[in-house]
Amino acid sequence: MNETSPVIDVVVPVLNEAHVLERSIRRLRTYLDVEVPFACRVVIADNGSTDGTAQVAEALAATLSGVTLVRIPERGRGRALATVWAHSDATVVAYMDVDLSTDLDALMPLVAPLLSGHSDVAIGTRLRRDARVVRGVKREVLSRGYNTLLRVVLGARFSDAQCGFKAVRADVARALLPYVEDTGWFFDTELLVLAERAGLRIAEVPVDWVDDPDSRVAIRSTVCDDLKGIARMARGLTTGRLDLEPVRHRLGRPPVATPVGIRIIRFGIVGVISTIAYAVLFLLARQVAPAQAANLFALVTTAIGNTAMNRHFTYQVTGTTRLARHHVQGLVAFACGWALTASALALTAGLGHTPLMEVGVLTAANILATVLRFVLLDRWVFRSATATPRTHELGLRPSARCISQSPATANERSAA
Repeated sequence: MNETSPVIDVVVPVLNEAHVLERSIRRLRTYLDVEVPFACRVVIADNGSTDGTAQVAEALAATLSGVTLVRIPERGRGRALATVWAHSDATVVAYMDVDLSTDLDALMPLVAPLLSGHSDVAIGTRLRRDARVVRGVKREVLSRGYNTLLRVVLGARFSDAQCGFKAVRADVARALLPYVEDTGWFFDTELLVLAERAGLRIAEVPVDWVDDPDSRVAIRSTVCDDLKGIARMARGLTTGRLDLEPVRHRLGRPPVATPVGIRIIRFGIVGVISTIAYAVLFLLARQVAPAQAANLFALVTTAIGNTAMNRHFTYQVTGTTRLARHHVQGLVAFACGWALTASALALTAGLGHTPLMEVGVLTAANILATVLRFVLLDRWVFRSATATPRTHELGLRPSARCISQSPATANERSAA
């Protein structure tokens, strides 16, 4: 890539696509030359093709200006994108599928917020109200189910993780790529989740999209790999191993709340520990005190420890700011839980109960109290720590021309 640096690198990852490659690349190159007011380079990223794709790509690179070929021996779409993006000298790096399923008129609305500084990442979405999509019911259900799972488990705010039409500011890509582990189809999802965790702004553009009937994506294995990827990221976010603070500081972004799904997992871990501690403390106290007194002692003791653990582990709140207030509010949440368990204990009175039966009833009541406690902690006690930045839906139709050509970009284009 020793030609004049382009404004946009459009990467087309390919694997055994000799039958469609020439037609798609010529169409794309013509569109860029006619419709895009910036210097653009098309990069064919061949990742392990064995059917003559490389030969077709070499011929295109030799005959078409602004088309280059990068060959990556190992397979994996994510690997191909990461390799090209990491070495790009463009301002914005983008990619699209070789079948050009997405209407090319969406390209300018996609890159415009990145070039203007409005956003850091931009994605095409097939799941917003303005999108026009033609595809089968099976793929539609799988896509919506997958993105719902991402919202529940990883707290994703973007609507469509897997649309093959995305763009990233090159400096942002270089900051995020060292954190991306997947080299296959989960690459897109991982990159977007990492971007959100770093506090970056993600713009969404509804697109016109037509399913490719010749798609050879192995759905079963892709679904399994995606589920493994979600579990891996959830584990990393839960334990704190996946730390995007260096990226956030490097790019000057504000702190980001832990996703609600991860908060629930962390709260659940604390809850299990607290419930076990409560049961042990109640049994010990019951040897020397009435049931209600033992219940109150166990609850107060575990409530203090529970608030402290959730403050540090679940909500990542450090220092002494609002420490006393958090514990007072935590005790209010405890009082609600105590009222619930005390009522449950009263219901066992006169039934010939034993300490073991009391523990069983109170444990069940304590589980319900834990759910109530999470709601109170999440929506009241630590509400300021749960603010989440939203994905920005631009609401642009693909045919929109939303950015004008500045004198600087005009000079860049004429020089390219």
